Amino acid sequence: MVAANPLPIRRALISVSGKTGIVAFASALAARGVTLISTGGSAQTLGAAGIPVIEVAEVTGVTEFLDGRVKTLHPAIHGGLLARRDRPDHLAALTERRIAPIDLL
Repeated sequence: MVAANPLPIRRALISVSGKTGIVAFASALAARGVTLISTGGSAQTLGAAGIPVIEVAEVTGVTEFLDGRVKTLHPAIHGGLLARRDRPDHLAALTERRIAPIDLL
């Protein structure tokens, strides 16, 4: 089923173990004005390709640990992903906590 009014994609979180195709995909998103957030290795790959990227640690204020196994487990990430855009109370909770929505994972 296709949504009648699809939400615009403004922010995307990119975190992959295999980097094949990541540069082309991220480049296409960036060309459409999407802000990219990414984890360590993925962010390095994108940055090396000249694609603007925000590291997850800049969003969360916490560097990854446990050999990179913990990097996106944070309210600033999960709140941005899970908030329903059709719920004013969800949007208010994001605003109150200064969390920006993440539209694409």
